[in-house]
Amino acid sequence: MPKVNPSILRWARETAGFSIEDAADKIGLGAARGLAGSERLAMLEAGEAEPSRPLLLKMASQYRRPLLTFYLAERPVMAARGEDFRTLPEEFAQRDAALVDTLLREVRARQEMVRALLEAEDEAQVLSFVGSFDQDLGAEALATNIVETLGFDLEHFRHGSGRGSTKGFSYLRERVEAAGVFVLLIGNLGSHHSALNVELFRGFALADPVAPFVVINDQDSEQAWSFTLLHELAHIWLGESGVSGGRPTIAIETFCNDIAGRILLPANDIAGEQPLIGATQGRVMARIAAIADARQVSHSMVAYKLYREGIIDQHMWSAVTALYRELWLRNRAAQRDRARESDGGPNYYIVRRHRLGNRLLALSRRMLAEGALSPSKAAAILGVKPNNVYSLTDSAA
Repeated sequence: MPKVNPSILRWARETAGFSIEDAADKIGLGAARGLAGSERLAMLEAGEAEPSRPLLLKMASQYRRPLLTFYLAERPVMAARGEDFRTLPEEFAQRDAALVDTLLREVRARQEMVRALLEAEDEAQVLSFVGSFDQDLGAEALATNIVETLGFDLEHFRHGSGRGSTKGFSYLRERVEAAGVFVLLIGNLGSHHSALNVELFRGFALADPVAPFVVINDQDSEQAWSFTLLHELAHIWLGESGVSGGRPTIAIETFCNDIAGRILLPANDIAGEQPLIGATQGRVMARIAAIADARQVSHSMVAYKLYREGIIDQHMWSAVTALYRELWLRNRAAQRDRARESDGGPNYYIVRRHRLGNRLLALSRRMLAEGALSPSKAAAILGVKPNNVYSLTDSAA
């Protein structure tokens, strides 16, 4: 029987973002024979003792690695995740970065399974828009190309399905998925304890020509989802896989933000806006609210657009954006408190369906019915337990 590679035990812990003390606590390795749990774990990582199988199973779960990983002779090559378009605040620790790495790794594995499934069933079609555009052609040309490819109607987005940000997002997502892109909402790794801050990760794109994926951090406000989706679509049109954060400080992120802004709030919509340089914050926020409410977009997006058009300055943009974020966090905390006080909660399958999107659910349901997909593999693609697969896909019908 092969032995566990102790160097991989340490590597798996470190790449999961755990200190040795935290890891010992997570895997339930307590004090024994006069040694603290962290000391016992250090001995395992040094090869001075062999972990039991139950302990290895706990490590696999907490470190989010397949059990087989611990028996490999060499550390596995880290899967390419594309470009990192973020400039992270200094306060984010290795643990936070490791959570994003884990999410990227899991979603990429699911995307590769979807692509392999499409190829095996002769349903793989190369999407011509993936990687079709060059940044040098300009933001206006790319925004126009995306709108035309999606058949996106701005008035329908704003008013066609009823007022409300989620109505507009549902319409946009429908158009994006109809074009061939899988759109998922993911904001944690399975529990609220692993929630991913939007400053750390707002969205990412996997620019595959057959099975492109966009993931949106649903910890962000619902009003911001449409902007993020269009931002990530711009990356797909440019053929760039990568992860985006909350602070656009590099040229490509500003470019993709401009694409989303041009689509959701065209320049002619604010062409008559008077300059607000030197205006009070209250006056600026009142004007932002009027524009946002009328056009079904987020206040933060309007603030960004006004800044890019020179209507407000960078200082004001930064100030109101920080305030909107604070207000959103307070509102979300209040919503959670109300949810805990109320009886029951949203149906698991309805919530999960919304996060997965109709395209992924429809593909899984059809392939299950045709026998091309087993329940266990469908569970891996959908990110659920095998015993939930049929109830989940049936609820999507």
